[in-house]
Amino acid sequence: MKFEGSTIGIILSGGGTKGIAHAGVLKFFDEIGLRPSHIAGTSSGAIVSSLYAWGKQPEEILDFFKSIYFFHWKHFTFRKPGFIDSSAFKDYFNDIFGTSTLGDLPYKMHLTATDLVSGKLRIFGSETKIADAVLASSAFPGIISPYEIDGKLYSDGGIINHFPTDILQGRCDKLIGIYVSPIQKIEAADLKSIKSITTRAYDLLSANSNMQKFTLCDWVISPEELALYSTFETNKQKMDEIFNIGYEAAKKSYGEVIV
Repeated sequence: MKFEGSTIGIILSGGGTKGIAHAGVLKFFDEIGLRPSHIAGTSSGAIVSSLYAWGKQPEEILDFFKSIYFFHWKHFTFRKPGFIDSSAFKDYFNDIFGTSTLGDLPYKMHLTATDLVSGKLRIFGSETKIADAVLASSAFPGIISPYEIDGKLYSDGGIINHFPTDILQGRCDKLIGIYVSPIQKIEAADLKSIKSITTRAYDLLSANSNMQKFTLCDWVISPEELALYSTFETNKQKMDEIFNIGYEAAKKSYGEVIV
């Protein structure tokens, strides 16, 4: 399959820390000179795609994830519905993006979040601040508090559309999907905390509909090895491993898809 001369859309699923694998895939894309015209991303896919579109190198994106300890005490909230305050991460993204909007990025961006009141998917437009779109898209339900923009409460885009392939359908000649949320193999003993049960329920809820969207893509990169890693991984060595898994999966599947 040839990608030269085609408009290319890439779709980055959610997946928590496993979203680092997206950066590994993007490293391979850089090596083969593959450039998208459109990017659709949700949750961690929104984080990675925004940093990449801003000009961050894949290795810099990995370093960004490693620099933030998600469960740091200063991120916790006792006044909002969630364990972690979504606004606590504002400074991290404002330091990078400032007041820039999605329209300032070189690719056509389609970042998603869930409007908790209307129950509808919100696809942020070019006028939305990058930092706001990312924070709203990645507010993982039950863990991170909803994020407010213009009086509206938003939560993770993955609640409604974890793998937003359909958003780019018809907009590009070729679609490349990167899916980093394979179902984990677990035992009953692994479900001992609120976090583990919430994460498991969320994964099962979205898995079936997400995988059906694979057929919309011309190329799907979905590393099964990621099932061995936690959605909220904090070990830096494991983050390196996740990055490399994404890179190697892209390299291997590219060899198969161009045959």
